[in-house]
Amino acid sequence: MNATEVAAPARDPSKAADVQQQFTSVVTRANFKAAPEEVWEALLFYEQIEERSPLHLRLLLPVPIRTEGRKSEVGDEMRCIYEDGHLLKRITQVTRSRNLVFEVIEEDLALGGGIKLSGGSYTLRELPGGHTEVALNTEYSSPRRPRWLWMSVEVFVCRMFHRHMLSAMRRNMEAGLNRRAGKK
Repeated sequence: MNATEVAAPARDPSKAADVQQQFTSVVTRANFKAAPEEVWEALLFYEQIEERSPLHLRLLLPVPIRTEGRKSEVGDEMRCIYEDGHLLKRITQVTRSRNLVFEVIEEDLALGGGIKLSGGSYTLRELPGGHTEVALNTEYSSPRRPRWLWMSVEVFVCRMFHRHMLSAMRRNMEAGLNRRAGKK
């Protein structure tokens, strides 16, 4: 997996009631040894990972249970159920084998220190040799101060979260490739 990029917090002009609201975007990139179409079939949300999350993520993040709904077309909504709450995600952009963008439209979930998720995305880019780069992006706001301190902690946790998701996607993709190879 490659380095994580962190965008500097920026004001969201659509939040007129809270002009001080700061948003952070964390992007983690990983290369997969497969074509974009194969990687696309392995995309999943955190709540869709079948195996139990590692202990460090269970201690730091809400524990996912399941999802309800679809994520294949613009406008689709997925209710993501956790032990102590839920998220409602709406798909806002889909270009098959290229990108999937979603926004969080409802959050009833306790994240450390009042962090609020706003959305995320998967962007796939074809690389030479039949490889694909996946950029996983998480966007959130945090009221924690001082930002220079808390942002580094939040980004560290987000990196662990992204690595877990990308590893699960890789296993999902390899299992799909193995199933298809067995059917031939």
